[in-house]
Amino acid sequence: MSLIDLDKQWLLAVNGSDSVFLDSVVKTLTTATTWIPLYVALVYVVVKNSDSLRKVFIILGCALLCVFLAGSLDDMIVKPLVARWRPARDPDIGLSVDIVNGYRGGRFGFFSAHASNTFSLAVFLFWLIRSRVLSIALVAWSLVNCWTRMYLGVHYPGDILVGLLWGAVVGTGVWMLYNRMERQSLAPANYISSQYTKTGFQQQHADIPVAVMLFTLVYALLRACFTVLID
Repeated sequence: MSLIDLDKQWLLAVNGSDSVFLDSVVKTLTTATTWIPLYVALVYVVVKNSDSLRKVFIILGCALLCVFLAGSLDDMIVKPLVARWRPARDPDIGLSVDIVNGYRGGRFGFFSAHASNTFSLAVFLFWLIRSRVLSIALVAWSLVNCWTRMYLGVHYPGDILVGLLWGAVVGTGVWMLYNRMERQSLAPANYISSQYTKTGFQQQHADIPVAVMLFTLVYALLRACFTVLID
């Protein structure tokens, strides 16, 4: 059996369900606007822990560079060149894929921009902030987004895996670029207090995005309960 055949079998194993509740949770979590509060919280952490506007703009610029290199180039160049059908549109298994609310995504799905975008940000912020709790939460956030894409039948596991690998490369590469630009200001830092991360971010500030993620998950669950009640 080829890797492509295995990819299709694994996708069908995790794709969809007969649960209206779970369908609603997934649709909420996979929607970009759902995570706006998280992005705002992360910007707040950067602003509160930067000693100049220059540093704020450099960090935000690096985050945008992660998104561009990880996701935008994928959508503009890689997906049209590779031209691998999304599972929901694949002539071979499209009829076997469980579709949620008619959502099928665009034509091509290799590789997953959701996976590469979210993981590039998670990796970049891991290197930048060095908070164990926040890093674990951001990796979990990325993996949840990956799962939703397979559940919805718009990405194969292979699309996800390559997206995660590319996201890791981009996040690390952008961090190295940032580190080089800020080397002089970063070199003297040696934070040993439990109130700060190794790179000087206040731990209480780094915990804020984690709380926002938990509230977002609760929101998705409550919205799904309401959907079931009115269905």
